[in-house]
This record gives sequence, C-alpha cells and structure tokens, in this order.
Amino acid sequence: MSETAALHFYWCSQPVPFRAGETIAAALQRAGLSDLGAAVGGLHGRYFCGIGTCQACLVSVNDASPVEACLTLAQEGMRLSPALQPRRVEAGVSS
Repeated sequence: MSETAALHFYWCSQPVPFRAGETIAAALQRAGLSDLGAAVGGLHGRYFCGIGTCQACLVSVNDASPVEACLTLAQEGMRLSPALQPRRVEAGVSS
C-alpha cells in the first residue's frame, strides 16, 4: 500500500487518478481516456502536440473557461468536462 493518498480529479463525473506534478492530459491518457469530447469543426478533442499549440486538448475546468489539458497541472478535486458541450438549461432560467 502506498504511503501517500491517491490523488483524483473528475472527468465527466468519473474519478481519474493522477500523480503529483502530472498534467491533466497525461493523467487522462494514462487512464485510457483519449476522446476529450466535441471540438471545433465537428472533430473530437484529443491529446496531440503536447505543447499547447494545436489546442486540440481543450477541456473545461469547474465549468469555467477552457484550458489546454497538456499544459495544465492536475489538481485534487478538479471537475473536468469537454470544452465544447451543450450547456444545461434549468427550468425557469434563460440564457
């Protein structure tokens, strides 16, 4: 048993383990998650260049603005989702 507690973030509500100092993209890749959801032009987001240039790995962190998963360090408890996803509309709330 490891002496350090496992670190996790959540991808589409599913826990994903990561190592301290690891990027979001590296942890997702290691967990076998390569499809990062819908992307511009009808493509699917993915880990591609690894240096933030292509922006193919954009993900939304805690329902905020997208970040490059290949450059962003994973943090305990992060809630991640595809950067381009339909927004939920709550009853009685218009956008």
